[in-house]
Amino acid sequence: MSHDAQPDASLYIAGRFAEGEGEALPVHYPYDATVIATLRAATPKQVAQATAAAAAAQPAWAALRPVERGRVLIRAAQMIRDRAEELARLETLDTGKPIQETRVADWPSGAEALEYFGGLAPTVTGQAIPLGGDFVYTIREALGVCAGIGAWNYPSQIACWKAAPALAMGNAMVFKPSEETPLGALKLAEILTEAGLPPGIFNVVQGGGAVGAALVTDPRVAKVSLTGSVATGQKVYAAAAEGMRHVTMELGGKSPLIVFDDASLEDAVGAAVLANFYSSGQVCSNGTRVFVQEGILPAFLERLAKRLAAVRIGDPLDEATQHGPIISPAQLCKVRAAIERGRAEGARLVCGGPGEGAFVPPTVFAGVTDDMWIAREEIFGPVMSVLGFATEAEAVARANATPYGLAAGVFTRDLARGHRVAAALQAGTTWINAYNLTPVEAPFGGVKLSGVGRENSAAAIEHYSQLKSVYVGMGGVDAPY
Repeated sequence: MSHDAQPDASLYIAGRFAEGEGEALPVHYPYDATVIATLRAATPKQVAQATAAAAAAQPAWAALRPVERGRVLIRAAQMIRDRAEELARLETLDTGKPIQETRVADWPSGAEALEYFGGLAPTVTGQAIPLGGDFVYTIREALGVCAGIGAWNYPSQIACWKAAPALAMGNAMVFKPSEETPLGALKLAEILTEAGLPPGIFNVVQGGGAVGAALVTDPRVAKVSLTGSVATGQKVYAAAAEGMRHVTMELGGKSPLIVFDDASLEDAVGAAVLANFYSSGQVCSNGTRVFVQEGILPAFLERLAKRLAAVRIGDPLDEATQHGPIISPAQLCKVRAAIERGRAEGARLVCGGPGEGAFVPPTVFAGVTDDMWIAREEIFGPVMSVLGFATEAEAVARANATPYGLAAGVFTRDLARGHRVAAALQAGTTWINAYNLTPVEAPFGGVKLSGVGRENSAAAIEHYSQLKSVYVGMGGVDAPY
């Protein structure tokens, strides 16, 4: 089977493909490291061309009836569904995720975002505020040019999650995908153009940190939306602040999943698997600190090990494969170093380990304490830390003892406790008897170091628009002199 996924060109500017004039960016299939495409980075001049194209096209796009903008997004969503298999295969080649995942999670989630915001666009209205004669009305306006910066774990979903609310509200976007996974955003640009998006409204530039920095500091950019690590987020947030740009930061975490002894053991184990090993553990919201009440801890670990023993690891293009490779050699080194560190700190390896080749199998450490490195730092790989606890108050206090706050989960059959613990956990998204479900209808984002702003749902509209107040004087003007 051919692994060639070479796009027409590396960049997408003003409705057309354009070749990058910067350094070469080889794209590797993570499974066997074959080069599936070679792209070129944008130069600073090309980044400026993209933002200039966006700035020129944006006013006319914002002036359209919102329902017309929405129609383009809804058409694009349908095209994505019509091309589901081709896009799933491209996503698997780009990311190394099993095709059984990319068929249901990646582009399908992106299509849902385009459809949702396409439908929401015409419903966004302002307020009339009566002042006893005079009155004020509000208009929700586009910000202008938005910069989107993506991560490598859900590249196409992230591109859609950022583009959909931005475009629905009348903004233009320049999107920079991760240099590890540059292919999906180009496909999205092509599909949006085919769906009727005017040239310049969605542009794609390629490259690493230097290209991202050029984009974030471009004077035409009014808003920056980043998905990435906390360290990258801090740099980008600081750079955006220089120009008082709006920001959405969707960063990482070290999220807790708390399992009480009255929980359904099978469901809790299933959630812990989803919270740690889906996409080979490369998910920002993963519940990598699994707190299990002492009464069921042995049974939990036994059932977990038994279920993980059956996991099928292999070629992501094979429909039977459930667990794919790690994205890159650099990330492999980080994950393996974390596993070695866990062992060195005295945690007990229940299953898994460093693995071979491009793979790290699902790895579980028990006997983990809160002060261990593996329980404090985001590993971004298939490594679970299991920690025992005695009481609800203790579990909540330990779960919150982290600088991060992206997500959290609680498993219990006690209805009141489920809601009580969810309220007490410091996280932007908390699941009760579920984990890692992120429907477009629900807001998604972090607290503390895990970010600022929200993606998805009607809440995202506030982060891609601004309010203008218009005061209407209905009488004479009374001046003191």
